[in-house]
Amino acid sequence: MSKIINARVTFRSSPIHILEKFTFKDMDSAYESFRKHAGLDEFVILQTCNRVEIFGSTDQPSIEKIKKTWASLAGLEEAAFKENFKVSQDAEVLEHLLKLTSGLDSMVLGEEQILGQIKESITLAREIRATSEQLNMLFDKAIKIGTRVRNSTGINKGTISVGSMAVKLAEENIDELKSKKILLIGTGEAATLVAKSLNKRDYGFFVTSRTMERSKAFAETVGGAPIEFEDVLDGFSNYDVLFVATIAPYFLVTFDRIKEAMLGKKNGMMILDLSNPRTVDERVATIHGIKMMNLDQIAEMVDKNIRYRSNQRANAEKIINDELEVLQAHMRRLEVEPTVKEIFKDIDTRRVKELQKALQMLGEKDKEKIKIIEDLTKAVVEGVISEPMNNLRKASEQSDDELLKAASKLFDYKKKSD
Repeated sequence: MSKIINARVTFRSSPIHILEKFTFKDMDSAYESFRKHAGLDEFVILQTCNRVEIFGSTDQPSIEKIKKTWASLAGLEEAAFKENFKVSQDAEVLEHLLKLTSGLDSMVLGEEQILGQIKESITLAREIRATSEQLNMLFDKAIKIGTRVRNSTGINKGTISVGSMAVKLAEENIDELKSKKILLIGTGEAATLVAKSLNKRDYGFFVTSRTMERSKAFAETVGGAPIEFEDVLDGFSNYDVLFVATIAPYFLVTFDRIKEAMLGKKNGMMILDLSNPRTVDERVATIHGIKMMNLDQIAEMVDKNIRYRSNQRANAEKIINDELEVLQAHMRRLEVEPTVKEIFKDIDTRRVKELQKALQMLGEKDKEKIKIIEDLTKAVVEGVISEPMNNLRKASEQSDDELLKAASKLFDYKKKSD
């Protein structure tokens, strides 16, 4: 029996600058390598700025082969997977995929983008023949269920993250924002949400972090133009909007630095501190020309939306739990379907052979009579074999392994010579 497996590195265990190291730069090359070396019968690669995942099907799964292939493609040592890598099998994979399509496993609950990304991933896998019946059916059903969850619960309606709210506030307070210089400090989860929102609205921005390596990795994955951290600390006067989203345990944006930056600056500056704890000195708000908002103030504005989405999570999970049982039954039935088809095919071959013998013995030439006899043989075969085959399908759906083993022995047809 084939097993469904999922191997992944996501934002849940890896910050963006680490996650970026596990990405595949050339998707065609990735598919070719996994096809040759990972021991998978069929597979789908899902890669976004928040996750890199492999969904596969095989009767002899080898996580080591998958890791080795992945490490080779990404230019990593296999030891790099130790704390960042998660593996699921069978029912866990089905549940994980349903949560993905429903938006329950996204950085922002109910996110719309992931559903489209999953559709694109399975479409590409189909086009290059990396998938067959099992994964094609799984993804088709998961996409339908995810769409149903969203439509039934409205979990994706009016979704506003802290990051997108911060950008919206900047739009409301700064005239002609596209002409302004925007700086994002940080490369973590909150910074990712801000960057996504800025990209969605087509705003250019600069990004910086403690190391240039992190800034470049973030920019390549999420967007923005990377700049040196030291240049930022001495050059706040160059910017009109500052999004600060770090986890530094001290003030990065100090009163003295901003006061100096505002000397001689004709235009004001808006500073949005999404850090927890805060990394912008609260006294900065007292400087003339500064408009400042912190995480608590921004979060308060999205609290109503957050509460609504959180309330809908329970409804979404209930639908997923109900659908999961049905999906598991479908997948189990799919496993036995090739056997059922082979049995029907074998029996029909025998029917045709015996029919031709009988017609030859009878010397029958009348086409109408031949059709009557042929229909009779089909009806007899159908009547005899249909119920056992339906019972075999039901046994598969119900994981009745004993009956499946017995059936495999009973229907072990061996070709016999005449």
